[in-house]
Amino acid sequence: MNKPLRRIAIFCGLLVLTLLIRDNWLQYVQADELRTDENNRRVAIERYASPRGDIIVEGEPITGHTTTKGDFKYKRTYKDGPMWAPVTGFVSQAYGANQLEAIEDGILTGNDDRLFFRNTLDMLTGKNKEGGNVVTTLNAAAQKAAYKGLKKQGGKGSVVAIEPSTGKILAMASYPSYDPSTIAGSSLDTDAEAWSKLQKKNNPDDPMLNRALREVYPPGSTFKVVTAAAALEHGLVADADEKTETPLPWVMTGTKTELKNEGNLPCEDATLREALRVSCNTVFGKAGADLGNDKMLETAKKFGFTEEQFTPVRATASVFSDNMEPSQVALSSIGQFNTAATPLQMAMVASAVANNGSLMKPYMVDELQAPSLDVIEKTDPEEMSRPLSAKNAQILQSMMETVVEDGTGTNAKIDGVTVGGKTGTAQHGVDNSENPYAWFISYAKSDDGSSPVAVAVVIEDENAVRDDISGGGLAAPIAKSVMEAVLKGKQ
Repeated sequence: MNKPLRRIAIFCGLLVLTLLIRDNWLQYVQADELRTDENNRRVAIERYASPRGDIIVEGEPITGHTTTKGDFKYKRTYKDGPMWAPVTGFVSQAYGANQLEAIEDGILTGNDDRLFFRNTLDMLTGKNKEGGNVVTTLNAAAQKAAYKGLKKQGGKGSVVAIEPSTGKILAMASYPSYDPSTIAGSSLDTDAEAWSKLQKKNNPDDPMLNRALREVYPPGSTFKVVTAAAALEHGLVADADEKTETPLPWVMTGTKTELKNEGNLPCEDATLREALRVSCNTVFGKAGADLGNDKMLETAKKFGFTEEQFTPVRATASVFSDNMEPSQVALSSIGQFNTAATPLQMAMVASAVANNGSLMKPYMVDELQAPSLDVIEKTDPEEMSRPLSAKNAQILQSMMETVVEDGTGTNAKIDGVTVGGKTGTAQHGVDNSENPYAWFISYAKSDDGSSPVAVAVVIEDENAVRDDISGGGLAAPIAKSVMEAVLKGKQ
């Protein structure tokens, strides 16, 4: 072979070798990446080629499916979509998915690796692939009471209810809400129009925001429960009925500024019980300043502050700052300054107190099921921390029960049931110019002393008369209805 032909042969051989390498790279190295690439239309077609599994509440599906025309054979449907949207999230042929629909997508589509052997068997027998189910911890009556209460109130707001002994989330409502069915698919034009109307830039009410998990609010006086726990745990006070050394007026440490109470309250040297009953800023502000930033932060962290929570849907971290001046610690200890919390976080606070000081990790997926209903994964309750001892938790329970029996939280009373709670009216806006947020956190006890439910409610009502806004007036009645729904189901 002459030299030019040899060069051509070598060059052609290199081209063939390059093609073989590239072919093997695509087939074996990049196969998974290409198969799951969101721009690969075959992936989307395959995803919607089979009925999606359901999200289950108390044995009943709150989701469904229907057939469509076009490449995507099935689309998602929702029952009472706006009520359940903060739980389910959405799955859309055009816009993807979020929340449980996204996190548990593998189970719901049937593509989870744990379903491999079943899918292989179905393929051999010619059976169509099916999705599995996500069984939630939610209580339908509690969710309905929460959503109905928020809707009737008419502003914005959220409710979270937890079973203290396990951490199961019983209700998670957010208002305003949206119907995920409107963006699920079948018509690109109508879905795009619906999607546009739901975006915050076009809708200031931001109905797709899950306020229960993703919005942080100044917790106001509900945070005084955390401060009371810190005072008891760190030995600042030994008993609910021990007088504190709190002058009136009290000038915040390091400043010339008095910390004001709301009205003419009996706060001078008040006991913790009385201070919580009437909500004394001075007593709890001074307690926080006396404890100092480190001890207050330590207690707040034990309740879950400063860390994201996963339910498994991610919840924004609640805030309690470090490196604060004593006056800033005082304000933070009454739920002002930088202190901010999600409704989930404040439900966790009430839950830990109700559960004798044990904070259980909150969760809303009880189990994952194969299409055959076999259990693939079961969630076991898990203790997250112990913010306070059983003794101090019971002291704090007695204080919160006084708030409901004879204090600012009387609107949460339930006949024949022991209820503990704490109101909050949280100031916000520049120089407190905006309408305050109305808060209420609470728990209810059964006859045996256990607590089947703890609740947090927050209301934002921009149109309400400012003087009419209070946690006891706006939020407590909703908490009461949610607790009643859970208690009725336990009877």
